[in-house]
Amino acid sequence: MNEENPKSILVIFGATGDLANRKLFPSIYRLYKNGKLSEDFAVVGVARRPHTNESFRENVEQSVKASRPDNEEINDGFFSHFYYQPFDVTDLASYQELKNLLERLDEKHHTEENRIFYLAMAPNFFGTIAENLKNEGLTDTKGWSRLVIEKPFGHDYPSAKQLNEQIRQAFDEEQIYRIDHYLGKEMVQNIEVIRFANAIFEPLWNNQYIDNIQITSSETLGVGERGRYYDKSGALRDMVQNHMLQMLALLAMEPPIKLNPDEIRSEKIKVLRALRTMTPDTVDDYFVRGQYGAGLNNGEQVEGYRDETAIDSESNTETFVAGKLLIDNFRWAGVPFYIRTGKRMAAKATEIVVQFKELPMNLYFNKGKDIQPNLLVIHIHPDEGVTLHLNAEKRGVGTTSTPVKLNYYSHNGDKINTPEAYEVLLYDCMLGDSTNFTHWDEVALSWKFVDVISQAWTAKKANFPNYESGSMGPKAANELLENDGFHWWSI
Repeated sequence: MNEENPKSILVIFGATGDLANRKLFPSIYRLYKNGKLSEDFAVVGVARRPHTNESFRENVEQSVKASRPDNEEINDGFFSHFYYQPFDVTDLASYQELKNLLERLDEKHHTEENRIFYLAMAPNFFGTIAENLKNEGLTDTKGWSRLVIEKPFGHDYPSAKQLNEQIRQAFDEEQIYRIDHYLGKEMVQNIEVIRFANAIFEPLWNNQYIDNIQITSSETLGVGERGRYYDKSGALRDMVQNHMLQMLALLAMEPPIKLNPDEIRSEKIKVLRALRTMTPDTVDDYFVRGQYGAGLNNGEQVEGYRDETAIDSESNTETFVAGKLLIDNFRWAGVPFYIRTGKRMAAKATEIVVQFKELPMNLYFNKGKDIQPNLLVIHIHPDEGVTLHLNAEKRGVGTTSTPVKLNYYSHNGDKINTPEAYEVLLYDCMLGDSTNFTHWDEVALSWKFVDVISQAWTAKKANFPNYESGSMGPKAANELLENDGFHWWSI
C-alpha cells in the first residue's frame, strides 16, 4: 500500500467518451473534494478530437456539475489539474508528444513519475496501446506504472488469452487492473464483512444449513444506444461472465488466510475452478436464455429487442439469462446457485437471497400453512443494505408464527454521499490495492465456463422473443427452480 493521498498522473484514453464524462470525471472530483487526493496530481485526457486544455477543462466542469447538487460550490482550482493531448493510438509520434507532456507535468505537479493509464475506449485498441506505451518509453519511469482496462476483456477465452498475452508483453500481471464496477459497489464489498465478521452466519454458510442462493441483477431499460455492441455481446458475455460470476465467487469462497489481494483472489479462483462444467448437450438442463418482446415499461408501451436501433431483425442474441450453477467442493456440494439477469424486466435491482434450510420438524403452523424459510437478503442496487427474514410469534392467535423482517440500509435516502463504484476503484488503483479488480486467472476460468454455453446457443436458433417487456423473464426461468422445489423470491 502507498500513502493515503497518492501522487500520480492519470492518463485517460477515450477522455471525450461517455464513460469518462459520466463516471470518471465526477469520481475524480469526489476524491479531490473528500481529501483523498493531494494537490500533487494531474489528469491527462487523450482522444482524437481537437480539444485544447481550456475547452477540455470546460467539458470536465460540465461533467462534474451535472453530477452534483444544484447548490454545491465547486473548487475551481480542481480543473487546473486537467490537460488534453490530441492523440492517434496508431501513430508513434502521438506517444512521444504524450511522453514529453507527462515529463513536464511530473515536474510541475510533483507526481514522482507515478502513472496510471486508463483505457476507456474500444477494446480492439487495448493491446496496441499497451505495447506502444512500453516501446515508446512511457512506462520507463522512477515511479510506478499501472494499466486499467474496462470490460469486455475479449469476447471468448481464445480472444481474451490473445489480448492478455499482448498486454503482458508490456505490463506485469500486478500492474494490470481489470475493472469490474460491480466489485466497487459498497454492498458487494460488504459480502466479505457479512460472512467473515459475524459469528451467526459463517458457521451456517455451507450445505448443511443453506438450501439455495439466488443472485438477481435486473434492468428495466432496453439496450438503448448500445445496440451495435450489445447485439454482438448479449447478456451472457455482458453480465454473467464478469459481474454475476464475481458475486458468486465472493459468496462461495473459503475464508482467506489474510484479507489481502493475493489471498482473497486465491480463494475466489478455487470457487471458479470448482464450478461444474457442462457439455453443449447439457446446457439446456442448467441455463435458460430469453429475449424481450414488446410490452409495458412503467406504464408505457415499448418495442421489442429486434425493433431497437442497430439490431438485426432476426437477432439470436439473448437479453436475459437464468442459470443453475453447482460448485463441486466440500462446502457447497448439492447447493444450487441460481442466477438471473436481463433487460426490460419488471424491476431495476441487484440483490442476493440466501435461503436457509427449514427445521426437520415444524412445530409451528398457521392455519395449515408452512412457516416461511429464513432468508438473508443482500440489497446491492438501488438500495444498499441487508434484510433478515425470521419467524416470530403472532399475537392473539396462539401457537402460530408470522414472518418479520430485520432491515439495515446503508446511506438510505442519502445517495449523493454514497461512494460511487468508480470512485472506490480509482482510489484503490492509486493506492496499489488490487483486491477489487479481477486477476487473469479469474477472467480465464470465467470465459472457459461461459464459452460452453455460448457455443451451444450459437449453434441453435432460439424461439425469440419469449418474454414481454415489463415481466421478470421467460417462464422457463421459473421452471428451472420449480424442478428443484424452489421459486424465485420477488424483488
